[in-house]
Amino acid sequence: MVALCVRFGVYDARRVRRVASVCTGTFVLAAAGLLDGRRATTHWAYCDRLAAEHPRVAAERQPIYVRDGRFWTSAGVTAGIDLSLAMVEEDFGRDLALLIARWLVVFVRRAGGQSQFSPHLEAQAAEREPIRALQSFVTEHPEAALDLPAMAARAGMSLRHFTRVFRAEVGVTPAVYVERIRLDSARRLIETSALSVERVACEVGFGTAESLRRAFARGVGLSPREYRARFGAKGANP
Repeated sequence: MVALCVRFGVYDARRVRRVASVCTGTFVLAAAGLLDGRRATTHWAYCDRLAAEHPRVAAERQPIYVRDGRFWTSAGVTAGIDLSLAMVEEDFGRDLALLIARWLVVFVRRAGGQSQFSPHLEAQAAEREPIRALQSFVTEHPEAALDLPAMAARAGMSLRHFTRVFRAEVGVTPAVYVERIRLDSARRLIETSALSVERVACEVGFGTAESLRRAFARGVGLSPREYRARFGAKGANP
């Protein structure tokens, strides 16, 4: 079936104005060679596989959908709605896209990319109450002093014991967990406000704009300003 799709897909792609895929449908387009030398995305769980199996495709992990010339690819099934609304807006204008979005009860342009998924979904919820309570505190107060001694003291454990238990319970080190939470908080502020990068860094506990930029480079692959340009809400208030 895939071979048949690829065969006729190549033929039909030469005759149409646009070619689009949803979720892992990107692999069919890639197998047909239609995405060679182009940017594309797929579901976040399969981006690494796309890059490995089709090295001539510039696989992007962050966007909800990607348009490269006539070729459109979306990150997941629901991201196909975002892609479709973008096509409607291009063909018929923003007013119609907004009307359709209202009827579907969705945003006409979702803020954030695939990396917007909460770090709580990536990390485990601890079974031990002191660690669970600490996780909640970190989420609610990312700006607090969250170095190892401070967190160990809050959990009522020795430094060595805390580090071992946290890693076993949560699946990542305390430092990695804190950075994920702070990055998630920073991303939401950048998406929804007009706060400066320096102010965002202070608000979420990174301290300096440079620390925030390094965290964005590691976790998102964009600078804070690039992220705001792509995903920031228009007219966001400080």
